[in-house]
Amino acid sequence: MNRLNGKRALVTGGTSGIGLETARQFIAEGARVAVTGSNPETIERARAELGKEALILRVDAGSVADQQHLAQALKESFGQIDAVFINAGVADFRPLEQWDEAGFDRSIAVNLKGPLFLVQALLPILANPTSIVLNTSINARVGMPNSSVYAATKGGLITLARTLSGELIGRGIRVNAVSPGPISTPLYGKLGLPAADLDKMAGAILGQIPAGRFGEPSEIAKAVVFLASDESKFTVGSELVIDGGMSNL
Repeated sequence: MNRLNGKRALVTGGTSGIGLETARQFIAEGARVAVTGSNPETIERARAELGKEALILRVDAGSVADQQHLAQALKESFGQIDAVFINAGVADFRPLEQWDEAGFDRSIAVNLKGPLFLVQALLPILANPTSIVLNTSINARVGMPNSSVYAATKGGLITLARTLSGELIGRGIRVNAVSPGPISTPLYGKLGLPAADLDKMAGAILGQIPAGRFGEPSEIAKAVVFLASDESKFTVGSELVIDGGMSNL
């Protein structure tokens, strides 16, 4: 339980779901952890759960200025960063005819622009070596209806994992991606759908998973711990798909 002993880590979107579970496991593995979130309620719950072991900061994941402020706060608190899990994101699912420019811009800002400019802002304080893990999605691969913009942003992150690996490996910075399938998190409850519609959607998704169940946040977090640790130091520019076989159909 000391695979991240002494490492200083950042988990964005770390106040609920996969991010919160990853922050827990990072702490259990010996890391000092900073967590970001934007919802005051989940921030307070995370602060109570993680305790004084975590630095919890309110950050708008889609704001370039906030990424710069975050990097400065981390420099002041930690000096350098050894591991980064870029997990913050929005899942906005709509039929094509219902998209508007504001919704498109928000998805792009949070899921793609924010991560790119966060890595840029962190560059001066990233240690050598550093591991960066991007949380993407199998939606970039399976052609799910109503996921056009979400899938495009996640496909962009998969590309970033590859291109930034080639660009940054000379500085000792590894970049990899995890691509989860359907996971039991509060994410689906944020879609604004009635309970009956959510149940219908969950049933339809479940029928597409050969493993016969949704994944658990801990199963993604364990993969992120591996990628953040020195155990994976020869893993560069890779995408780890964790979807119960869904994308193999």
